[in-house]
Amino acid sequence: MKKLLFIILSLALFTSCERKISQFNADKGSANFTTYVSVGNSLVAGYADGALYHDGQVNSCPNIIAGQLELAGGGTFVQPMVTSNYGVAAYLGVQPKFVLGYAVDCQGVVGLSPMRSMGAMDPFAPVGYAVNNLGIPGVKSFHLIVPGLATMNPYYTRFATSMTGMVVDEFAKLHPTFFTIQLGDNDVLAYALAGGAYDSITPIPLFYYAMKNVLGAMLATGATGVMANIPEVTSVPYFTTVPYNGLVVTRQSLADTINMAMTTMYHLPFHYVVGPNPFLIADPTSTHPYFKVRQMKQGELVLLSVPQDSMKCMGMGIINAVTHMPYPIPGVYVLTETELAQIKGATAAYNAIIDTMAANRHIGVVDINTTLKALNSQAGIVWDGVHMTSKFVSGGAFSLDGIHLTPRGNAVSANCFIDAINQRFGSTIPYADITDYPGVIFP
Repeated sequence: MKKLLFIILSLALFTSCERKISQFNADKGSANFTTYVSVGNSLVAGYADGALYHDGQVNSCPNIIAGQLELAGGGTFVQPMVTSNYGVAAYLGVQPKFVLGYAVDCQGVVGLSPMRSMGAMDPFAPVGYAVNNLGIPGVKSFHLIVPGLATMNPYYTRFATSMTGMVVDEFAKLHPTFFTIQLGDNDVLAYALAGGAYDSITPIPLFYYAMKNVLGAMLATGATGVMANIPEVTSVPYFTTVPYNGLVVTRQSLADTINMAMTTMYHLPFHYVVGPNPFLIADPTSTHPYFKVRQMKQGELVLLSVPQDSMKCMGMGIINAVTHMPYPIPGVYVLTETELAQIKGATAAYNAIIDTMAANRHIGVVDINTTLKALNSQAGIVWDGVHMTSKFVSGGAFSLDGIHLTPRGNAVSANCFIDAINQRFGSTIPYADITDYPGVIFP
């Protein structure tokens, strides 16, 4: 049987226009920005393009915020800087950042594609100084109250002041006057990235306990600030780039051949037509005696990590080009409606906890969830005359790992934080200029 062609989305450049906005004097309102400390995960650390590297840290969301807070009395904001612009060798097997380049696929077609860069990464070593950016790639909410996290997470090892203490122990040592917290994404994201396998969603009571202790430890220092809510995974291009019906049948004779094989040879009740069709995925609950498979349902998601050459040239998602047997996409590359319901339910519960805690403790909430939903809409958003969407590569907001933001996306996120700060504390911190920050860099 002839192989089926999977077509990747085409890439398009975006345009921007000159920013024209009236400026105003910055005022701190009732806040004190003297010592600003940020707490969170990879989104806080400046991780992007699948790596922690120098320019990503320079353009991290909290570093952009700190630059604007300086206009109203904010002090120096110290980050655990990586020297290399390709990454840091935090653990065995870590790879340099993604860059956009020209690659040859299994069909011999040359096209633009994210690929690992060839530059040298920093060797792993502690930075040896106190930092204001406590962003730790990979952490879940409860990791911040686990003793000895520095022995388990090398990104934290780089700047931890104690190998046996907890992250929350760092707060008082920094004497913060103002903070931002962006935490909890990985409590659902790690499960989603694994396609619902190899990881689990943090139980809601544990999330509540962790966030209560993290926020309580920060407030005990006398600081005040804002905390961000958690976006839904369906707003992120890692989960939205490959359509559920991306199996394109190009002619009727091929559709007829597939339908005959499915019904006559395999006794599977799946029908295919010319044009887009749902992918075939693994389903352990199937009642078929031999083939535990089914077609994807609208709304279910294929992960960007799916082996695309296997789909293009080996028939993954339909029929194996060599064995001519059904060849489903493995579950680790798919989020089913059941898994998505679990993710959505947990995300809503987490955000309700964040809203309640913030209200009870009189701190501001940054609605990142709504902003990323707007980016994922057909219209996208326009800021400073720049149009951005969540579309992979060409949308301008997300980096080449499909999860973390570009410098331009971080500037948008920083402005959302600034909005919340100004609303909560009556300050007049000006927005960062979006046009000062790039999106994806094209070759």
